Amino acid sequence: MKTLGQFLQSGDWKGEKHVPVIHAPEKVKAGETFELKVSVGDAIGHPNTLEHYISWFKVYFHAEGAKFPVELANFTFTAHGEGENFTEPVGCTSVKLNKSGTIYAQSYCNIHGLWESSQEIVVE
Repeated sequence: MKTLGQFLQSGDWKGEKHVPVIHAPEKVKAGETFELKVSVGDAIGHPNTLEHYISWFKVYFHAEGAKFPVELANFTFTAHGEGENFTEPVGCTSVKLNKSGTIYAQSYCNIHGLWESSQEIVVE
């Protein structure tokens, strides 16, 4: 059986402009709000043109011991040069966690497909 996971690409965001960069602290306090930001092109800029763009980010959290991840955020970028308007691929939200686990971020480039990265986060 084929799965979507076989199409996920990854790499070091410092050398690959499509990999989503997760901006979150490594440690947080249980139940306290922190800022979670996702972007691409932090080290190497990604084009944002009508022909080549990042369409969306999806962000998940998989708590230690949980059966499956939970979607935290979904960011859609819809202006790619129409009428000379552009939406930059950056998403930001506030999050509260009660368990340690892993944050996963996915990005979709209309030309280069699906990309993924992850970050461990410790809840104290």
